[in-house]
Amino acid sequence: MEMSFDKMILSAEDEMDFLPIIPLNETDSDDNGGIEIPAEIALLPLRNTVLFPGVVLPITVGRDKSIKAVNDAYKADKLIGVVSQKDSSVEDPGVNDLESIGTVARIVKQIKMPDGGTTIIIQGKNRIAIDAIVSENPYFKAKISKIEEEEPPTDSDFEVYVATIKDLAAEIIQLSPNIPTEASIILKNIENPAFLIHFVSSNLNSDIREKQRLLEINSIRERADILMQLLQKELQFAELKNKVANKTRTELDKQQREYFLQQQLKSIKEELGGESNVQEIKEMQKKAETKKWPQAAKEHFKKGVERLERMHPTTPDYSVVYNHLDLMLDLPWNETTEDVYDLKKAKKTLDIDHFGMQKIKERILEYIAVLKLKGDMKSPILCFVGPPGIGKTSLGRSIANAIGRKYVRLSLGGLHDESEIRGHRKTYIGAMAGRILQSLRKVKTSNPVMILDEIDKVASDFRGDPSSALLEVLDPEQNHTFYDNYLEMEYDLSKVLFIATANNIQNIQPALRDRLEIIDLSGYAVEEKVEIAKRHLVPREKELHGLKDSGFKIADKTLEKMIQDYTRESGVRELDRQLASVMRFQAKELAMKGKLKQVVAASDLEKILGKPRYSNEIYKTANMPGVAVGLAWTYVGGDILFIEASLGEGKGELKLTGNLGNVMKESATTALTYLQSTASKGVVDLKLFDKKTIHIHVPEGAVPKDGPSAGVTMMTAIASAVTGRKVKPFLAMTGEITLRGQVLPVGGIKEKVLAAKRAGLKEIVLCWQNEKDVQEIEAEFIKGITFHYVKTMNQVLELALVR
Repeated sequence: MEMSFDKMILSAEDEMDFLPIIPLNETDSDDNGGIEIPAEIALLPLRNTVLFPGVVLPITVGRDKSIKAVNDAYKADKLIGVVSQKDSSVEDPGVNDLESIGTVARIVKQIKMPDGGTTIIIQGKNRIAIDAIVSENPYFKAKISKIEEEEPPTDSDFEVYVATIKDLAAEIIQLSPNIPTEASIILKNIENPAFLIHFVSSNLNSDIREKQRLLEINSIRERADILMQLLQKELQFAELKNKVANKTRTELDKQQREYFLQQQLKSIKEELGGESNVQEIKEMQKKAETKKWPQAAKEHFKKGVERLERMHPTTPDYSVVYNHLDLMLDLPWNETTEDVYDLKKAKKTLDIDHFGMQKIKERILEYIAVLKLKGDMKSPILCFVGPPGIGKTSLGRSIANAIGRKYVRLSLGGLHDESEIRGHRKTYIGAMAGRILQSLRKVKTSNPVMILDEIDKVASDFRGDPSSALLEVLDPEQNHTFYDNYLEMEYDLSKVLFIATANNIQNIQPALRDRLEIIDLSGYAVEEKVEIAKRHLVPREKELHGLKDSGFKIADKTLEKMIQDYTRESGVRELDRQLASVMRFQAKELAMKGKLKQVVAASDLEKILGKPRYSNEIYKTANMPGVAVGLAWTYVGGDILFIEASLGEGKGELKLTGNLGNVMKESATTALTYLQSTASKGVVDLKLFDKKTIHIHVPEGAVPKDGPSAGVTMMTAIASAVTGRKVKPFLAMTGEITLRGQVLPVGGIKEKVLAAKRAGLKEIVLCWQNEKDVQEIEAEFIKGITFHYVKTMNQVLELALVR
């Protein structure tokens, strides 16, 4: 059984009310040129309702024929002919029970119900005439012709018709308590006269025959005239109903009574000695006189104060308005700090605070140079990407010091509520501004250096997506009109120098990533770590442990041994912890013995820190056929990994273990296929592949591994196992392979090379296209490593396998 959704859920009494059906988009009704109406179309007979063009209706479909028609239409072009029954009491209508004029509709949504029925949401598109029924099974199918709509008249008489229809409908809505007030807002915003007539006609409580009559009339003027007559009848009925309902209502409602009492209380307090809030309002106004802010903010504040003066301090809204005005006064609208344009001083400040990081320092100096020449520019949105512990966050404070700006840090790790960025609407209890404006309120300047820490760890849930809210904040073309929900007006963020930090750029959504100027930071070499320890870490740890005046030193060789044997990281956090252990040992020695050794030597480390945690001896013991050393990139920096291959009795299968991802598994398959294809050239024995099972394992099975860069290492390991030739000791390799035996370039070269250097490896095999990446690394950091640049896998095997 089909019926209008609103008729299905309302009682008989409620059906008399004017209940609007909200359109999806008014313009959709005008934009039917793009819809191709077929010559034949499936028909959906409706009971108790008429569908007009442009109007959206939810329909419950129950008949088997109708369900079949809807399903077929939804799978095809989603168009269906909707026609009303002449008699709504007929359960199974025939050809003669259908009206000759209907509407072609688009099925917007189809919902399967638990009872087997179907609910659809349809939108009328165009009136159609049914020329002939061509099929009745499995559902009605008819030849149709499109009825062209005439253009609405532009004369003043017709405009009066339209205005009268709006006024009558608005009066009916006002008099009917069961109709939401939003309905009148919808009516006021309908501009298209034809759609207005369709929309109001659809929601009339008139007889279905009257609605069908309105649908069949071609003249818009005549249709409007009949609709006005029907609305007049509806209005008379609503007025009569409202008169009966209000006959006994003679008392003032509660809200009006409370208002009068509050006014009386206000007058009494004024007589007794003045209002308690007069003084604080005067203080706000005095503070506002000296405030440098835009004209729009000034007017907004003035209206808020006027509203505050009319309110009593005990009313709940008083504190809401007061807090809002207080925020406006505290925000630094046009208050800025003066930038320092001394490039030499800025460079010196950056060099003192951080060792290395030349790329970032150059970028900041370029920014200061442009500011010096131009006087003003939009601040860039920088993003420092690199492993943990290399000083990304602390670099932000150093930049602020270098250019003479204030520094504020905003931690985004684990943030999952959009309101934390944009603020809450002040109608909510406990509402407050977003953290961007709160930070500016705290530093009292509109041009600070703002660190957006851990931007790659922003979460999202049902409360919104903060990373989407950041799109406006971090777009130089938009952030001068940043809108905070609590402030309820635009605020200029274009003077703020935003610096984001991240460990893994892949976790940042693409639209946000596009707005950031990415600056990659690599891990530190051993030599850099020694310098950082001498300049920054050791002096700081001495001071923290009360050893500032003790005079002892830590030798460079000691620091180097600590870095190589007790840490495996790209940054210096673990090194800092190891130095803290040394300082605690020294503090204990000084407290117990009263004196210290002047130099902490490398030989003392085992006594202080215990046995070395890491050793390079593993590369000597692992020197057997089938074992190759690869280089990997992780978000904490570079690392080395072993790839083991062995042969066993079997039927030529390939087994892969070690928690490998799909890309890594495909690399192993590619390597095996290439070796099989080259077996005929005498590199390996082809018969081995038929009789032996090849097993590839990557140790540390609990750690997920993926990526194409282990392709050459897998190939070498398999070739070593098959030929019985060992891989050259202290040699590592990285690169992607193809079925044709070519070696392709990979990323993260600096991190991988530094990881190999930390691990004590002496030779590295790379794709020839990665040579440019190696050249970017300072020569002193990779001293003692020999690089082999290759183009094909044959070159790799010649270099790697011992003869």
